[in-house]
Amino acid sequence: MQTLDDYSIGTLLLVLLILFFLSAFFSGSETALMALDRYRLRHMVSTGRRGAKQALKLLGKPDRLIGLILLGNNVVNILIAQLSAYIGYRIHGDIGIAVATFILIFAILIFAELTPKTLAALHAEKLALPAAIIYAPLLAVMYPFVWVVNLCANSLLHLIGVDVKESPLTSLSHEELRTVVNDESTAISSEHQQMLLGVLDLEKITVDDIMIPKNEIVAIDLEDNWEEILNQLENISYTRIPVCRGNIDNVIGFLHLRKLLLSFIHKDIEREDLEQSLREPYFIPEGTNLKKLLFELQDKKRRFSLVVDEFGDIQGLVTLEDLLEEIVGEITNDPATYDVEIHPQQDGTYVVDGGTHVRDINKALNLELHDDGPKTVNGLILEQMESIPQPGTSVLIDGYPIEVVQIHKNAVRTARISPRLPRREETA
Repeated sequence: MQTLDDYSIGTLLLVLLILFFLSAFFSGSETALMALDRYRLRHMVSTGRRGAKQALKLLGKPDRLIGLILLGNNVVNILIAQLSAYIGYRIHGDIGIAVATFILIFAILIFAELTPKTLAALHAEKLALPAAIIYAPLLAVMYPFVWVVNLCANSLLHLIGVDVKESPLTSLSHEELRTVVNDESTAISSEHQQMLLGVLDLEKITVDDIMIPKNEIVAIDLEDNWEEILNQLENISYTRIPVCRGNIDNVIGFLHLRKLLLSFIHKDIEREDLEQSLREPYFIPEGTNLKKLLFELQDKKRRFSLVVDEFGDIQGLVTLEDLLEEIVGEITNDPATYDVEIHPQQDGTYVVDGGTHVRDINKALNLELHDDGPKTVNGLILEQMESIPQPGTSVLIDGYPIEVVQIHKNAVRTARISPRLPRREETA
């Protein structure tokens, strides 16, 4: 029977080198497998990436995988220690054992731990997937030993109150998803990134933030003179418009102007034609988030809805176009084209309509006015001053000097927003 004494030092060093390679493999593959992104791994499984299916299955029971890796790594490291000590003894006797132990500490740390783990962390996919192909059959062979090791470890964890279960792929929270999208700036274009963030924010934004206020709703009043109604229909720039009797609080339906197109072409339109073309109005309560609104409009096949408060009174109008703009952004990003809402001035200030939404101004001008209270510029100023201001009055809101330009019917009609003051001037 052969013993180690029968092998040359060169042969033993070759075996030692192989053991170091195995130790590096176990250490590096553990780091690589644990560093895999589970969602990316699922995508690789769906695309048929070699080794991805085995890796996902192994990570589904991490206690077994870790047990297998540590079992193999510890067996190999023990053999390395014993063989190194023997080689040292063969070369220099007792002194050789001490020298071999000293060298072994650094060799294992550098070549079997630090280097392979660093490499695995930097190139997790390249190392983890081939390793998974090896570990899958190896686990089947070594399962009895792994089962005993896991039984002992899990029993100890149970004694200290740790419940060991399978590790499912947990869902990402809303904020975690935002972080993922923000961190993928190199892989996703800025436009697509903003769209994804817009979708994620639909649950945080309510209809109150984007609705057209009640006093700005353009509607057809059936109690008006018929000639006035016809003139309004001929000059209106919308394809859909609410129809009421007396005032907007008494909405009786919505009119799709395309349905009246043939009547305009083939005959004179009558009041009865208009009323027969009306569609029943759709209402949604204030405070409804945009995600729910989107599903509601899709389910009801609607393009817009009237927003009502707890008493059933109409507060505003929200359209599908306004909702989609929260995802894809404004159709026009140039502030100079904002009609009567935002007017850039030569001195760097902006004259804005008092009914303009604070969120729209923040997005258009890249400002940081708070929008968790009043939704419009008028409401923001009245909240700060707690009274009806006079034209020419200025107020500092969130560091921005805002001057009241016009007052109409006890509300701010127009205001001038100046650039934000430096922090020192703001506090002064």
